[in-house]
Amino acid sequence: MRRVSLLVLMIFVQFSVLAQKTNAKEEIAVSSQVEILRQAMIDADGAKLKALTSEQLNYVHSNGNFQNQAAFIDGIVSGKSDFVSIDFQNQTISIQNDVAIVRHVLSAHTKDDGIDRDIKIGIMLVWQKQKSKWVLIARQAYKLTT
Repeated sequence: MRRVSLLVLMIFVQFSVLAQKTNAKEEIAVSSQVEILRQAMIDADGAKLKALTSEQLNYVHSNGNFQNQAAFIDGIVSGKSDFVSIDFQNQTISIQNDVAIVRHVLSAHTKDDGIDRDIKIGIMLVWQKQKSKWVLIARQAYKLTT
């Protein structure tokens, strides 16, 4: 009986280690997509932004304005939202099955409509694994309280 219990425990530990390795691999993949998104926003790279985002993207700004995928990409590419620099701070990634929730503080310098501005807002990104690729399906920005 002890051998069976020990065997069951060993199998459980192996599955647990495998799950942790898989989760760590997926966190790295999501983190990589977030970095590509950050750089694509700075570069105003419409092709990369489209490839990173879902056609059904829900993109909400800290002022409550909503954009779909086309409006989000157009706002960046047109220069209406011109990111000179973006830094993601205190980032966390939580993965459950095919959904990843990324939270961070976005600190950026923008030149929206030609006006220099520094912003610092909270962000929650929701990514979904679609056809073995992580795609941004939702984004919610919010004003920081401190």
